[in-house]
Amino acid sequence: MRLLFAGTPAVALPALDALLASRHEVVAVLTRPDAPAGRGRRLQPSLVKVRALEAGLPVLEASSLRDDGVRAAIAATRPDCAPVVAYGALLPPAVLDVPRHGWVNLHFSLLPAWRGAAPVQHAVLHGDEVTGATTFRIDAGLDTGPVLGTLTETVRPRDTSGDLLERLATAGAGLLVATLDGLEDGAVVGVPQPADGVSHAPRLGTEDARVRWEHPAVATDRRVRAVTPAPGAWTTLPGGDRLRLGPVRLHADVTDLAPGQVAVGRQDVLVGTGTHAVRLGEVAPAGRRPMAAADWARGSRDLDGATLGER
Repeated sequence: MRLLFAGTPAVALPALDALLASRHEVVAVLTRPDAPAGRGRRLQPSLVKVRALEAGLPVLEASSLRDDGVRAAIAATRPDCAPVVAYGALLPPAVLDVPRHGWVNLHFSLLPAWRGAAPVQHAVLHGDEVTGATTFRIDAGLDTGPVLGTLTETVRPRDTSGDLLERLATAGAGLLVATLDGLEDGAVVGVPQPADGVSHAPRLGTEDARVRWEHPAVATDRRVRAVTPAPGAWTTLPGGDRLRLGPVRLHADVTDLAPGQVAVGRQDVLVGTGTHAVRLGEVAPAGRRPMAAADWARGSRDLDGATLGER
């Protein structure tokens, strides 16, 4: 089949690479326009655009697909199917019927669970033990189209959302290729999603990444891992400066620290929660690189007994 691949960030690269190596022909790539990045805020191309240009593919750039010119450019590629992985924009009804096999999305959850922009983060945040990936044909709803294929993946106890997403992106690339093979052969038919089991996964922002030390330790651990690497967990130091946090470890033997209270030891830094303490891993004070919490504590005065997270 002739494919128009739509994707933008690094998570889409395994799928693009798999399709380039498949029996199908990727005739063009659709991606988001160059965007400011880094401290200098210089315009940077998406990683999918970079890979597409390396492969000698035509690149269409659009932040919205509602423009008639964009629709005409998509139609001009004459795609049989348009696989989508984290493109980053909604598809209006006017473009849905352009490919005869439709737009096939690789979504990183077992639909209808965790429809939306952040399915992997919500799986970690809510303590799911199993998640997966789904290919489905995009319709006018939000991740509501008929399912074409699925795979499952265990959520490991120490997974960050970055860890889990990396595995799902790799495994999902194979699922996407198999789905397109089946569509071309007539072996894959869409199955409507069940009405039960629907949950939603809205994007997690900076405020969602603030650690609430009054919450139980297990919830604190999950929240930090869910927002790692982005948007990144944080708390505040006495005085109000932010402290970024890497994944923590549960320390169930210590229960006498108040929520947010710090205890500095020779080899570790503990912080109280609503239940028992957690051990800090890497931290990053404002304007500084990540470092081990114990190293940071040695250079910080009056930290022992202080309270994090006070407003």
